[in-house]
Amino acid sequence: MFRMKGVVPPMITPFQENGDLDEDSLKTLVRFLSQKVDGLFITGSYGGGPLMNLAERKKVAEITVETAADKIPVIVMVGTTNNRESVELARHAEAVGAKAVAAVGPYYFTHKKEDLICFYRDLIEAVRLPVFLYNNPAFQGYEISLDTLQELKAIGLRGVKDATFNILTHATYQRLLRDEQFDVALGTESMWLSARALGCEAFIPGLANAFPEINRQMYLEGMADEFAACRQTQFKVNKLRDIMYLARSTQLAIYAMLELRGIIKAYPRAPFVPATEREKQSIGSALREIGMLNQ
Repeated sequence: MFRMKGVVPPMITPFQENGDLDEDSLKTLVRFLSQKVDGLFITGSYGGGPLMNLAERKKVAEITVETAADKIPVIVMVGTTNNRESVELARHAEAVGAKAVAAVGPYYFTHKKEDLICFYRDLIEAVRLPVFLYNNPAFQGYEISLDTLQELKAIGLRGVKDATFNILTHATYQRLLRDEQFDVALGTESMWLSARALGCEAFIPGLANAFPEINRQMYLEGMADEFAACRQTQFKVNKLRDIMYLARSTQLAIYAMLELRGIIKAYPRAPFVPATEREKQSIGSALREIGMLNQ
């Protein structure tokens, strides 16, 4: 039975300067991360899923699963504005060999409990894969209540990616939802120490696209209950998150950091504007100052 464990970065999708999918860079990034993390969460927020059409999202899933070659599991974010397209993406993910699917709440419109039950039930009934709810109030545009999650769990939902950035909400999820059949994964690196103290065993860190090593270190320290060491690593990780905001958004910073590390040079998709040379220089200087980038 699939369980979400360890460091599972929400992998970015590399694009060419003209906006086309950069398949070579995608393969390079998957190969790089496959040696250093415990899974890949693709076509989500960092992955630019809502910026791509269905054919492109399917292509990213195909390339990622094939390149990962069962070294690590791939979880495909299949959320869209509607049931039909999300089900289509979920069935495709199952067909190409993904280990699970996840879906943010359908966005643009504000949906109530009955809508959400309808949306996730269709996904659960459409595939044999575990279905996770990706709870991101900032991006989906509304809160998803605990009783909605409990009802979805009762009809087969297998877990939640918690991107609420609210440690009390996470504690509630761990206390009232998590069990042997239901995973609660943290949707950020910024609170891993706190979440681990509450029993969390998986987190989905955007920073791990470019710096998987320190996230892996922090994960292992937390799992070993080495909380003093984990606290210091958490502080350094959060300093790295501060540096990410030198590029106007954390997603844009990841593209710059991957370039600075010499892993890939790729672009976000418009309307996102890539980090400027000045922003990249500022990020590089800040990374060198804390010993995270070679001189």
